[in-house]
Amino acid sequence: MLTRLLALSRYFTIVAVLGILLASLALLFYEGLVVTTALIEAARGGAISPKLAKVLAVGLIEAVDVFLIAIVAQMIGLGLYKLFVEPELPLPAWLKIRDLDDLKSNLVSSVIAVLAVLFLREAVGWDGQRDLLHFGGALALIIAALTLYLVAKGRKD
Repeated sequence: MLTRLLALSRYFTIVAVLGILLASLALLFYEGLVVTTALIEAARGGAISPKLAKVLAVGLIEAVDVFLIAIVAQMIGLGLYKLFVEPELPLPAWLKIRDLDDLKSNLVSSVIAVLAVLFLREAVGWDGQRDLLHFGGALALIIAALTLYLVAKGRKD
């Protein structure tokens, strides 16, 4: 009886899966509205200038960042569902989830991409006032540490 109850407890993960997928969906729709609104406002303004192009470029980079985070959340939700609820869930070939380490590796890889987008956003929007070198160096150290984790994990497999 207890064994069966403990085995069924894996379905508790559905709460986390639904929460993560709902958050992902909310981020995707919200950022879609942000992008649409920004494009409509830019079109209404009518002015075309290099400064406006730079503002739009920074906005696009910020949107990509939010979209990436939403997609990472979706990947985590699907991965948790596959691991705990439905091992036969058909996922794309590139999204290999065999255990929690695979899910962590996907998350770390995605965090690296988000950090790279964060630096790109800062570089494009750089006004000469902030210290871009120190910011980039700090991000590079974090990315190097995360990459080292991925390499070390890869050697254990």
